[in-house]
Amino acid sequence: MKDSIVAMAGDATAPIPEGPQLDISDSEGVDARRALVERIAVSQRFRSSIRLRDFLFYVADCALRDAPEEATEQQIGMRVFGRAAGYNSSEDSIVRTQARLLRMKLTDYFSDEGAGEELILEIPKGHYLPAFHLRNEAGKAPHPVEVAVVEPAAALPPAVTEAASDPERQRPARLPKWLPLVLALAALLVLGGAGWWGWSHTPVKRSSLERLWGPFFAEDSLVIYSNALFTGDSRSGLRYAPPGTQAGSDANLVDTYTGIGETAAVYDITRLFDAHHADFTLKRSLLVTWDEAKLRNLVFIGSVAENLSLRDITSTTDFTLMRGDDFAGIANHHPKPGEPAVYARPEHPLDKDYAILALLPGVQPGKKMLVFSGLTTMGTQAAVEFACHHETLDELVKAASGAHGELRPFEAVLETSIGGGVPLQTRLVTVHVH
Repeated sequence: MKDSIVAMAGDATAPIPEGPQLDISDSEGVDARRALVERIAVSQRFRSSIRLRDFLFYVADCALRDAPEEATEQQIGMRVFGRAAGYNSSEDSIVRTQARLLRMKLTDYFSDEGAGEELILEIPKGHYLPAFHLRNEAGKAPHPVEVAVVEPAAALPPAVTEAASDPERQRPARLPKWLPLVLALAALLVLGGAGWWGWSHTPVKRSSLERLWGPFFAEDSLVIYSNALFTGDSRSGLRYAPPGTQAGSDANLVDTYTGIGETAAVYDITRLFDAHHADFTLKRSLLVTWDEAKLRNLVFIGSVAENLSLRDITSTTDFTLMRGDDFAGIANHHPKPGEPAVYARPEHPLDKDYAILALLPGVQPGKKMLVFSGLTTMGTQAAVEFACHHETLDELVKAASGAHGELRPFEAVLETSIGGGVPLQTRLVTVHVH
């Protein structure tokens, strides 16, 4: 039996913590491990997680073949997640993020569906090679409790037996005068401690920021920023390419520009995710493939005109952006009483802008999607800033909450004032809850 299996993470090697493990040279042990992996893969928690199943199968196969050198971050990124050879894993955290999710699902499996498994499969932190070991023994008898036995009076020392037979010595001893005060203070301390315990264990109310962004912090979300196709150049001027133009169809097309507001929005979102120790993947719209997007939570930054990926999915239904040669606004397709059919911005001077902020179901069940679409790049920036601060977000989250406090899908319209080419103050105009 091997003392330990060496796992490799990146270019570093470290021994996996030892425990009761099966001998991988034993064919019966290999069969038992393989059967365990297959049971995990078809369990309820892994049935809808195709990528995590592929991840599990790959690293388990490396362990069963005793090939730790194939379970590096680079190898997993290439063979499981389709990354190019030599990709920069310090910038692309897909393997580390998915490994964290895989560990969580394995823990859930062995505490629920796999509670009766004799073998346990774990992926130690800092490694990608699984460790198999026997489940710790449970149900052991508790340690015996020592009980003090009082001997009969005859066996006690003479001084004790004399005291018991002497009536004078049998009088109850007087309690010290200070004892009631001590007991009262002790009771107050007990009651105070109980009150503190109850206060300290009161469920903490989640902030509006955590309620909106929580699902996106929990997984490696995909943030997609606008990346429109333009014709022209910086000297003659850039213009939107005609609708339907495909990237790469014309050498004169420009696909490397995005708005200043979108850049500022990416900065705000990066700070927000970093503050909550969460990972995300950032991609410009034209580089997104739906194989990688359909199973993830998505954040869209930019309007449909610039963020072409939004055209490929069902987006907002109550509010849409509308543009003309000398007009721009947001169409309200289902106005509530007192709401206008169009939120139009002034063109001259441009001192006000509108934006759509929407929380919608994702491409796959269980996934979510956030959309930030301004009439201009400044409106998009204002919408992201609005959603990154709980001081401004409280009103929106309250309005979009259901009867039991759950956050419902919604579409909201924001209005921002503009001065000096930057958004100044943003307010919630209306919200439609689905």
